[in-house]
Amino acid sequence: MDQQATGRAIRLVRIIDRRHVDVTLWHMNTSPPGLFIVGTDTGVGKTYVTAQIARQLQQAGKRVGVYKPVASGCLQEKGQFRSPDAECLWQAAGKPADLQAVCPQQFHAPLAPPEAARAEGRAVDEKLLRTGLEHWLKCSDIVLVEGVGGLMSPLTEEEFVADLAYDFGFPVVVVVPNQLGVINQTLQTLIAAVTFRDGIPVAGIILNNCQSPEITDTSRETNRQAISRHAVPPVLAEVSWQGCFDVPVDWWAIATSTAV
Repeated sequence: MDQQATGRAIRLVRIIDRRHVDVTLWHMNTSPPGLFIVGTDTGVGKTYVTAQIARQLQQAGKRVGVYKPVASGCLQEKGQFRSPDAECLWQAAGKPADLQAVCPQQFHAPLAPPEAARAEGRAVDEKLLRTGLEHWLKCSDIVLVEGVGGLMSPLTEEEFVADLAYDFGFPVVVVVPNQLGVINQTLQTLIAAVTFRDGIPVAGIILNNCQSPEITDTSRETNRQAISRHAVPPVLAEVSWQGCFDVPVDWWAIATSTAV
């Protein structure tokens, strides 16, 4: 195994010293590539963008795995939780495997996962956050992981989304909202990525028009150019309001060429 492959394999080890999780090594020659999609905040369109990526890859003939490690704000029907985000991803990927495998941990309260779990007298299963990925590694050509909120959104009492992104080792795609304030939010997210442990690889940025065009915001006309000037990772594409990417993006190439 070459140095690059060894590096990614090491990142895909579930760390035992701090998390007390059994160690399993996912080797490069048996693990599919993937992308880890995060946002600068909640409500910026991560699920919408991830579904668009999944749909494109599925239509290109790839077996797409979709994994959302945990979700809060889920609907409760007949004593069971239901995550609309997980259902959206599952349908976009062509309904692979079991819907429950998309998001194995679901909570009702619209709070950060550890807070939502506490409200129900439960706790986020730290081990399951990682072992839940194994199902998709075994049956997919490429895996899309959708995070919760931003990189520094808490997943457990001790861990953040950044911990999972780092350990999985997939290139990160940052979804940012095309609205006033996005330049600062984007740069703060990139700073978090580059300074977390020894760095999280960011493949690029998706600028998402998640505000109705009826809302006046003149920054929408200049945000893309400003982000491109200040950010090192490229703006891969812009998503129109309730639309699709404005330029073709080769997601398979990004996942395979920037994997570390």
